[in-house]
Amino acid sequence: MNNSVPQENVPEFEFGIYTLGDIVTDCHTGQTISPRQRLHEVIAAAKLADEAGLDVFGVGEHHRLDFVISSVPVVLAAISQATKRIKLTSATTVLSTIDPVRVFEDFATLDLLSDGRAEIISGRGAFLESFPLFGYELEDYKKLFAENLDLLLELNQHEVMNWEGTFRSPLKNAEIAPRPLQRKLPLWVGIGGSAESAERAGTLGIGMAIAILSGSPEPFQNLAETYRRSGAKAGHAPEDLKIAITSHGYIAKTSQQALDEYYPYYYSYRNTISPHPGQEYGVSRSDFGRFVSPVNTLAVGSPQQIIEKILYQHELFGHNRFMTQLDIGGLPFNKVATAIELLATEVAPVVRREIAKKRSSRSSHQEI
Repeated sequence: MNNSVPQENVPEFEFGIYTLGDIVTDCHTGQTISPRQRLHEVIAAAKLADEAGLDVFGVGEHHRLDFVISSVPVVLAAISQATKRIKLTSATTVLSTIDPVRVFEDFATLDLLSDGRAEIISGRGAFLESFPLFGYELEDYKKLFAENLDLLLELNQHEVMNWEGTFRSPLKNAEIAPRPLQRKLPLWVGIGGSAESAERAGTLGIGMAIAILSGSPEPFQNLAETYRRSGAKAGHAPEDLKIAITSHGYIAKTSQQALDEYYPYYYSYRNTISPHPGQEYGVSRSDFGRFVSPVNTLAVGSPQQIIEKILYQHELFGHNRFMTQLDIGGLPFNKVATAIELLATEVAPVVRREIAKKRSSRSSHQEI
């Protein structure tokens, strides 16, 4: 019998950071970090986030030479030994092109190594290189994800499995080992803008992480509404339906410093890293100014600006978690470290306090 992990002191609103481990030439120095150094910096960032009091650290999966993280559970296992309390999640696991049994066993192992801190955010992924790499057909993109997600949910429930699907061999009295320390691994679905995916996540009663990388967050409100409506229809308690908002971000002491320091790396990242080779996604400085406006998603600015942005989004989504990717485009580690500290010490406490105040005020009005 597995023991559930105690959940004392879990904040009502969580803060996290995530990384994809991109390897982009520094736009100022012309130097490119080595894969070894990049991985060491990822671990160092996780350790700093843990010590600063952030709640979640995520790493994403890619299979290209301009990313260093292809084996998410291995990297998270290394991080688990350098940290003490921070939750460790994929961000995301490309579930369409990986065996769900292998995913579950890897993350259950991580859960044991980390004393019950493992989570999985699964998604389809914007990059498609894993399909030919692992022998899957792009025409099966949606069906693979749906089947694999259903299987992963079953694996999370049962120690011995009987199962049959379309894309993998059947399971006949298969023992699924090891079992995690937590009663069940927390499962989330990462989505971009698909209402169908939001409906599925709500129906299944698992978490939903919405990636909003630029532009206004308001068009994404319908995803949160669809998710909660579907969850309620399926009989899931409102408190079990968790929403995370994820975005790119950077924090400095002043707004101007944040814009000046981050823009060159953001431009470089968008020009270099693309799901479609040869297609540029660079953004002009004037457009960048609009991207970081108070009503847009890109979380770049002073601590006060980021506080206001997250609270504005909370009015829209009522979400439970905010996660941001700070380390893009060759941004030097010392700047990433400073942004982590500002997020943990100046942004998170204020946001949590303001959300708690609003929640308390609503409760008081309901009682009257």
